[in-house]
Amino acid sequence: MDESKKVRQIWTELGLPGIVDVHTHFMPKNVMDKVWQYFDSQGPLIGREWPITYRADEAQRVATLREFGIRRFTSLIYAHKPDMAAWLNQWARGFAQDTPDCLATATFFPEPEATGYVRDAIAAGTQVFKSHIQVGNYEPNDPLLDEVWGQIEDAGIPVVIHCGSGPAPGDFTGPDPIARLLTRYPRLALIIAHMGMPEYSAFLDLAERYDNVRLDTTMAFTPFVEEMMPFPAAEQGRLKDLGEHILFGSDFPNIPYGYAEAVHHLIDLPGVDDAWRRNVLHDNAAKLFGLS
Repeated sequence: MDESKKVRQIWTELGLPGIVDVHTHFMPKNVMDKVWQYFDSQGPLIGREWPITYRADEAQRVATLREFGIRRFTSLIYAHKPDMAAWLNQWARGFAQDTPDCLATATFFPEPEATGYVRDAIAAGTQVFKSHIQVGNYEPNDPLLDEVWGQIEDAGIPVVIHCGSGPAPGDFTGPDPIARLLTRYPRLALIIAHMGMPEYSAFLDLAERYDNVRLDTTMAFTPFVEEMMPFPAAEQGRLKDLGEHILFGSDFPNIPYGYAEAVHHLIDLPGVDDAWRRNVLHDNAAKLFGLS
C-alpha cells in the first residue's frame, strides 16, 4: 500500500473528513533551501543524520499533502534576524491566497517595526503566527514584542511557538520564559511546538494552567525522537487527560521519516481511545480555526 493510502486509511477508519496539520513549512525557495542546508549539517550537533524525506519543489509538496488528505496545513515561516519578517509575511500571504487549504500564516521578530507589520498581518486575515525562539535566538519577553503579544492576544490568533530546548537548546528556550510570558498575557493562544520537548512535563503544566495553551505533536513519539528525548511514561495519563489541548503537527517536509509513520506512532500511543485520536488529528484544530 502506498503512503497516501496508508494515511487516508487512518483518518477514514476514524470517521474523519481528513487531518488538520498545524505544523508544516512552506517558505520562499531561497529560504527553504537554506533551511534544508541547515538540517543537512545538523548531524554533528544532534549526534545523527537528519535527511529531508520530502525534499521536492513547492507544487509537489502541496500535492503530497493533498494526496494524504490533509484538510488544512500551515506555511510556518520564521525570521532569524531583523528586516526579514515583514517580507516573509508578504510571501506567506500570497501563498495562502494561491493555496486555499493553507491557513494564512505570519511571523514576527523583536524589532521596532514588529508592532506595525503584525497589525497589518492581523488586518489581512492571518489565522496563525509562528515564533521560533531557538532559531530567532530572542527572549519572548523582549520589550520590543510587548505590543505584538498584546495585539495577538486581543485578536485571539494562535501562535505556534518553538520554545522547548529540543533538538538543541537555545539561549532563551525552555518553559520559564513562556511561563513569564503567560503571566503577562494569560489569554494568549499558544501552541507549544514538539510537545515542548524535552521539557514535556513543564509544558503540560502550562496547558493545565491556561485554557488557551495547547501542544502540537510534531515529531514527538516517533522512534527518531524517542531515542534522544523520550516522552516520559509517567505522563501518558496526563497526555490523555489533556486530549483537547493537543493538536497534530508533522514538520512536513523536514522530517527524517515518512508521514504515515508519524501518524501511526501517534494513534498507537498506549491508553488513548478513538475520541482522543479524532480530537488530535482533526477536531481540536477544526474548532480552534473555525473549520466547518
